[in-house]
Amino acid sequence: MILLKDILYKVSIDKTVGNTAVPIGKIEFDSRKVSLNDVFVAIRGTVSDGHDYIKMAAEKGALAIICEDLPEMIINGITYVQVSDSQQALALMASNYYDNPSESLKLVGVTGTNGKTTITTLLYNLFMSAGYEVGLLSTVRILVGKNEFPATHTTPDPLKINGYLRQMVDAGVEYCFMEVSSHGIHQKRTAGLNFAGAVFTNLSHDHLDYHKSFKEYRDVKKSLFDQLPKSAFALTNSDDKNGPVMLQNTAAKKYTYALKTYADYHGQILENQFNGLLLKINNNELWVKLIGSFNAYNMLAIFGTADLLGMETIEILQLMSNLESVSGRFQYTVSEENNITTIVDYAHTPDALKNVLETINSIRTGNEELITVVGCGGDRDAEKRPKMGNIAASLSTKVIFTSDNPRSESPEAIIEQIEAGVPPEHFKRTLSITDRRQAIKTACQMANRNDIILIAGKGHETYQEINGERFDFDDFKIVNELINALKK
Repeated sequence: MILLKDILYKVSIDKTVGNTAVPIGKIEFDSRKVSLNDVFVAIRGTVSDGHDYIKMAAEKGALAIICEDLPEMIINGITYVQVSDSQQALALMASNYYDNPSESLKLVGVTGTNGKTTITTLLYNLFMSAGYEVGLLSTVRILVGKNEFPATHTTPDPLKINGYLRQMVDAGVEYCFMEVSSHGIHQKRTAGLNFAGAVFTNLSHDHLDYHKSFKEYRDVKKSLFDQLPKSAFALTNSDDKNGPVMLQNTAAKKYTYALKTYADYHGQILENQFNGLLLKINNNELWVKLIGSFNAYNMLAIFGTADLLGMETIEILQLMSNLESVSGRFQYTVSEENNITTIVDYAHTPDALKNVLETINSIRTGNEELITVVGCGGDRDAEKRPKMGNIAASLSTKVIFTSDNPRSESPEAIIEQIEAGVPPEHFKRTLSITDRRQAIKTACQMANRNDIILIAGKGHETYQEINGERFDFDDFKIVNELINALKK
């Protein structure tokens, strides 16, 4: 039996009306899901305000209401708890409800614009290979040991996070690696979690539709490190100018990784080929199956995290050499018939696209064409669109601008904004085809022997979102199907 007062531990309460020593059912922040004896938390969202649904929650049998503003009508038999921040309260209550599972395993959060999915997934794979029970909370997959659950958000809501963490603890999981998005931090989804460590990857232009300014975006990321306990570690990319900022106010033990500057975990790229990287990390040479400088940084973050969690250096190096690329992250194939290389990558920010294209250009001989198919998502940061167009046109030999996930926006209007960033001298390199499948097909038809096709933006996603509907669409499957059809 769980009492209301027990789940309110550490919640900052302004006023209470009614009895908190009452047994409760479950916690809900969606009034439609409330049932008898539940606790309803009224959250002010970007689209709707949970306070408008307090009456509905009461009618459906809510035993307690957690809110920032008390309703005018107080109903006898219902307990009302007024708090200053409902989102913070929800996260703390969720942790208490599930008996604070993050305190019973080692939880490592990874934040930054790019690299989060690769680092968390490969850390999961590495520790599983080492024989540990491991959990993963990522954009692509949620794993409790080997049991998989669907992932809907980069950082789920606090009830889901703590519910999964409780399952992990009950299943004997020792380590959990978690992507921590700026939205998740800002909306207090990670409040109340006990992190054993946090990793910062990099910061570039993204999500400014939500955060409004780059400084706010950076400071939200920084707040994850500000809240770390003294017992935790903070590992940051010191080659990124925002890396040192993350460490300014943290109480955690501070560590750095870098390719260009002095760091606790220093790396050097000795060879960079399509089939992998030869790296030197702290004077240890190893071959990994991932490519590009961005993956060299990811490997440093993985090495540093594993080391800080107590794994032996020789074991880390051996296990890293067996790691495979994550789905939709520089996922490539080479057609046997005409040696055309097709690469699918999630690059959906200017920095990520630049990294992928520069990596390809550093490997290719220059005799091949580099044909890029790229678009931008609708209802998201529009400022990055011309930047994406500029980068794609400047670093490719041919570019096809197309639809990504247009959502409620006109795909043609999005493409026009992308095209606006193309330098005049590169106009002849570009082509616009709204239909994504047709754009990929055209790229395949344009490609000659030994050419390279990059399809950027959607990566692991297996759908296309148009006007509120999701349609099956898998870049990797489609490009391979179309390349193979060229043989006939």
